[in-house]
Amino acid sequence: MSSHPNHLAVTNDLEKGQTPKYISSFGYRSPPQGASNDPLSPTFGAAFSPKSTPPMSPLALIPTGEAGAILNTSSLTLSGPLNISAPLAVSSIPALSLDSPGSETVSPGPVSFHSHLGSQNTLIITLERESKKNKKADDIHRPESDIGCEKITGMAETALPTLSFKPDVPSTPSTAPAVAAVPAKIKGSRYIKFMLWFNTYRKFFTAVVTFNLIAILLAILGRFPYARVNNGAFILGNLMTAVLMRNEIFGRLLYLAVNTLLAKWPPLCIRLAATSTLQHLGGIHSGCALSGTAWLIFRVVLLITHAAKNNRAVIATGIITNLAICISVLSAFPWVRNTRHNVFERHHRFMGWFGLAFTWIFVMLSNGYEDENGVWNWEGGHILKTQDLYFVCAMTILIGLPWACTRKVAVTVELPSSKVAVLRFDRGMQQGLLGRIGRTSIMEYHAFGIISEGKHAKYHYMVAGVQGDFTRSLVDNPPTHLWTRELKFAGVSNTSRLYKRGIRIATGTGIGAALSTCLQSKDWFLIWIGSDQEKTFGKTIAGMIENGIEPERRILWDTKKLKRPDTMKLLKETYEMWNAEVIFITSNLGGNTEMMEGCRSLGMPAFGTLWDF
Repeated sequence: MSSHPNHLAVTNDLEKGQTPKYISSFGYRSPPQGASNDPLSPTFGAAFSPKSTPPMSPLALIPTGEAGAILNTSSLTLSGPLNISAPLAVSSIPALSLDSPGSETVSPGPVSFHSHLGSQNTLIITLERESKKNKKADDIHRPESDIGCEKITGMAETALPTLSFKPDVPSTPSTAPAVAAVPAKIKGSRYIKFMLWFNTYRKFFTAVVTFNLIAILLAILGRFPYARVNNGAFILGNLMTAVLMRNEIFGRLLYLAVNTLLAKWPPLCIRLAATSTLQHLGGIHSGCALSGTAWLIFRVVLLITHAAKNNRAVIATGIITNLAICISVLSAFPWVRNTRHNVFERHHRFMGWFGLAFTWIFVMLSNGYEDENGVWNWEGGHILKTQDLYFVCAMTILIGLPWACTRKVAVTVELPSSKVAVLRFDRGMQQGLLGRIGRTSIMEYHAFGIISEGKHAKYHYMVAGVQGDFTRSLVDNPPTHLWTRELKFAGVSNTSRLYKRGIRIATGTGIGAALSTCLQSKDWFLIWIGSDQEKTFGKTIAGMIENGIEPERRILWDTKKLKRPDTMKLLKETYEMWNAEVIFITSNLGGNTEMMEGCRSLGMPAFGTLWDF
């Protein structure tokens, strides 16, 4: 063999007792501990990539003396005693071509292969030919692999050889792992399932609601007189906080502060806690909205209880305000929001606006009427001294600001398939953002992840999978213009800069929320699982992946050709190979649940898609 530490030994077992051997100086780098002994695993030590980091030397096959060979470094072919071509997908093992001088041209035919781990960590690949004659010689080196697919095309009129690949040290993992035998789910324990259910969102929600319910109970029992007198401040303080948690400007400022102050240097537990807090701010939003409604009910009950000394106009506006806010809150419950999106959005928005208008009236009337004297007091100084006025002013500004950024913009729609619409808008964006779009200015908006190569880019994109009326209309009746809020809001991926290295895994249309992170940061590894990705999602998305993410930073798994992967095995081995600190998941409910339970069981920090927000 060779004494060079970075050489790959390639053995062509052509005939028993007569084995030509070649030494390759194809360079590679070693992964961290935990490389798999499974030859088809993404962390198997014998997989190589010509674009790996650090830069690799050109492939050079050097005959060891047993047989002559002619090297063609430009096409990576080797002329030897037998016709055989075995290109592997993407970058797993360099393609070899052994051409038999003087023999007739043999057309390529489908070749299956079997692999196993031999002695001294040698990967043994056995090729089995299904010969096809009378094809053009030009087709010999035409690859029959596609994104995420591993095939071997061989040509031989006689028995095919066995190729063995032996690394002297571990190497960079392949970016196109082969088909997993039987996917096995990792079921989380009851404790893990409970902790995933009782996440930071529900912890925030529980804490906020519990605190407010205790305060209301004390007020009812007469132990909290301040709340009985100033319950308007508790109503509007809670409602204002609920609106604040959903304000795009506040959210962007919060993400900016965290990303600036906590990027990479604090202990991992602190960075994970920061990400979890930002992702689950919706728990504060929901808790404060429900608590504010409870305080409003308490206020109206007090007014009705003491109706004799309260003005009817104050009581009437209080009841109307209460009804409007109750409808707005109820329409946002998960079982309504997730199954009747249009009902949720229209009722939550328009009843919320209606409730805001009557909140102004209620605040002015309730603070203008002196129930002790039974007279109206419209002095400006008296109104300006009330807390309620400033809360409702702040709430109005927070609701109105995002709508001030609403614009009608041009859009180009690409329809690579009947299942997907790829929307192209002007200007580039930072990673980790989502945008809301709609066909009208106020009726309904839908949020999609934004794909962009950076702020310098000319365009940004959204991937819309056909799931409902709105997304179906994008395919059936592509628009030329859409309404959008120019100020985009941040998602969990925006905290990717907190981590030294991470994995972004997405299934199907989830690539829309995941791709920007990997395009804009060399520290993130992309795993995309989908069916016939290039055909389904088009050349635009495939081109950005091909040009923006190196082969050693991506795994594109085509379920149409490779069937369903063993996702947790794929994640675990990639996590160890990449030295990742965190995993971000974008998938459907079933896929998200499976991966979150698996990651928690295997001790890998992960953040998944949220539905309770």
